[in-house]
Amino acid sequence: AIEKADQLAGEYPESFLSRCSNYLKHPGISVVKDARIAVETGGVHDMHDPTEGGLASGLHELAKASGVGLLLEADRVWILPEAETLCRRYGLDPLGTIASGALLITSDPSSTSSIIERLTDANIAAGKIGVIEEAEFGCKMKCRGKVSELPTFNRDEIGKIFGQ
Repeated sequence: AIEKADQLAGEYPESFLSRCSNYLKHPGISVVKDARIAVETGGVHDMHDPTEGGLASGLHELAKASGVGLLLEADRVWILPEAETLCRRYGLDPLGTIASGALLITSDPSSTSSIIERLTDANIAAGKIGVIEEAEFGCKMKCRGKVSELPTFNRDEIGKIFGQ
C-alpha cells in the first residue's frame, strides 16, 4: 500500500489505504512481546518469525530445522482483510507474502491452550493452525477438507508486484 499508493488511491478509500500503510506501526511487526509471553507460559519447542516468503515458507523452514513434518489447517489461518484484498488485487497467494509481525510457535500439546490464552489476554491474536507430524509425512495443507502439499515459493509473492 505504501509503495503503490498512487496506483491504489483511485481504487480504495483513503481509510483503507491508511490502515494498510500503518501496519508497520499498528499492530507493528515486532514479535518480542509474543515470544516472551509464550516462553514464560512454558512448553515452547520452537518459534519462528515467518518474514520473507510468508507463512508457507516459514512453516517449511520450521519443519526442516526441526526434522519434522506438519499439517497446516489453512481454514484456521487468519489473514488480515486488507492483506486479502490487496493480494486478490495483485494476484498474490497470501501464504507466500511477507508475514512480518506473525510468530510461529510449536509447543507441547498440553501447553498449547495456555499459550494461546495468555497471548489472547495480552490482546495478541493467536490460534492453533496445525499439527506436527513425522518427518516422512512432509509439509501438507488441509483446506476445505482436502489435503495437498503445502506450497513453496521461490521468492516472496510481493516481488511479483515490482517485477523482481
